[in-house]
Amino acid sequence: MLYQALHTVVPPVAKAVWRPDVRGLDNLPSSGPVILASNHLSFVDSVVIPILVPRKVVFLAKSDYFTGTGVKGALSKAWFEGLGMLPVDRDDSAAAMGSLVTALDVLGRGEAFGIYPEGTRSRDGLLYRGRTGVAHLALTSGAPVVPVGLTGTERLQPIGTRVPRLAKVTVAFGAPITVEGDYDGVAPGKARRDLTDRIMTAIGELSGQEHAGVYNDRPVLED
Repeated sequence: MLYQALHTVVPPVAKAVWRPDVRGLDNLPSSGPVILASNHLSFVDSVVIPILVPRKVVFLAKSDYFTGTGVKGALSKAWFEGLGMLPVDRDDSAAAMGSLVTALDVLGRGEAFGIYPEGTRSRDGLLYRGRTGVAHLALTSGAPVVPVGLTGTERLQPIGTRVPRLAKVTVAFGAPITVEGDYDGVAPGKARRDLTDRIMTAIGELSGQEHAGVYNDRPVLED
């Protein structure tokens, strides 16, 4: 109910204020399990995508946003739950595996799951090498992957800022990448790497970013 309430109010207001340029939204299936794999430039990315997509998209968010105390903590928890986000403890050694299980549960319910294959935000605008969790989800669930290219969200809410600004944002949804039959007989590790690279190539074509060619490590202190 909270999700429905927020999704009724927030998207029209946000679209009227920021007037994002949205392309290829018809590439997103209207029902059934689907993985939205996006580049990651800003904290606000996980708000922008759910605002623009007409169906619920589940993202994972760090558990700190759900465990605050007092009125501020309650409002934070309500906001993130209302956006359809689920908590994950990124400092837990088992968090990576747990997040994949959670994602497969979401897909198993026929819902949409959002993921950033780079793992963390790009601080220099480059597109970093994708981690293979996204391919594991696709190959295990059979869900198609819709690549998403974001541009301008780093100006909408620059890293280190709390309040979004006025900035031109473009969100491009690419053609679904399906996996059925593509990797029959291929070694699992090779299949995951190849599919991940295909997804990152598609994201790069949509976002126009230069590929870094290396993984992006999460900073020790990340805001």
